[in-house]
This record gives sequence, structure tokens and C-alpha cells, in this order.
Amino acid sequence: MPETGDDEGNYAERIAANANAEKDAWGMTLEDMNMMADDLESEGWDVVKVPASHTAPEGPEAGDTDRFGFVYVIPDNYADDFREAVEEGTFPQYQVFRKEMESRVFMLTQFLDPDTQTAILIAGTYEMMHAPPLVKTAVREEEMFSHVQTLDGTVHGTFRHDDHTKFFPDPEKYENYVVEANVGDDE
Repeated sequence: MPETGDDEGNYAERIAANANAEKDAWGMTLEDMNMMADDLESEGWDVVKVPASHTAPEGPEAGDTDRFGFVYVIPDNYADDFREAVEEGTFPQYQVFRKEMESRVFMLTQFLDPDTQTAILIAGTYEMMHAPPLVKTAVREEEMFSHVQTLDGTVHGTFRHDDHTKFFPDPEKYENYVVEANVGDDE
């Protein structure tokens, strides 16, 4: 077995060691989404719940466009309900509920349209090491976006947020965020 030069274990080993804890955290995030949906529904809101299959913090240099924000990739079977809600509402209110665990963030984003009494709840998780370009852009531009799309790249909705600190309450934390990926040394 090759030497990695990392006495505390390499990045892949750390990920494997945290797998059960992250699975539990994701389960709790989905449970929180369901409880929030139940509360909203009991108050008369129509609720669309979406567990994102992938969430990525995207800086403007990623991809073919200069868009930035969180990209939520949602399963096809959630796309119709999500798109219908977006077409009928404006969603001027939003809230972000987040929990950091090690190098990962678990978040639940709540989009509210009081006029139609519709709420969209999207659960997602991402690794903090991928966020610095987005954090820098959001701080500079003083805004954030959430893009919701399916795996084929079809965008089903985009939301603009005027307060990036709801997503990144401590943006300085991301300035020099680095994870050492000692996957193997060529020594």
C-alpha cells in the first residue's frame, strides 16, 4: 500500500468514516422538511417538497454561462409539481435552515408565496470545499440565486435572494477553506 504522508488518514478515509453520520444528518434534514411541510399544510398552505438529488455551489466561472448560486438537481418525478408551483407564484419570501457537520452543509430552503399560499421546500447538501467561488461572488454582488434543474440540464426555476448571509452566515469562513486531498503521493 502506498504511503500517503498523512498520519491522520487521507481524505477518502475521512469521508468513509463520516458516511454513517452524514447519512443520519441527511435523514434528519428530510425529517425536518416533512415536519415543516406538515406545519405549513396545517396552516392552509399548499406545499411542494423536493429532496435534491445533488446540490452544488456554482461560481460564475463554472459552466457555459456566468450564472452563480446553488444548483439543485431534482429528480424528474418532482419536476412537474415544482414547475407548476413556480409558474403560479412569485415566492418573494425565503428562509434557509442549515447545519454544518464536519466539511458538509445540510440545508433546507423554504420559498414562500403568501398570495397563493404556496410553499416550496428544497432539501440539499454540499461540501464546503466547493463553495468559496460562490461565496466570494455572492458577497461581491450582494445577492444569491437558487437554480432548480433536472439531470438533463432543464432549468425549472430560478430564485433571486437579496441576502447571501442566510446561505453563508459566516462568509469569512470560506475565504481560505481548503481540504487536503491526500489521495496518494507520488513519492
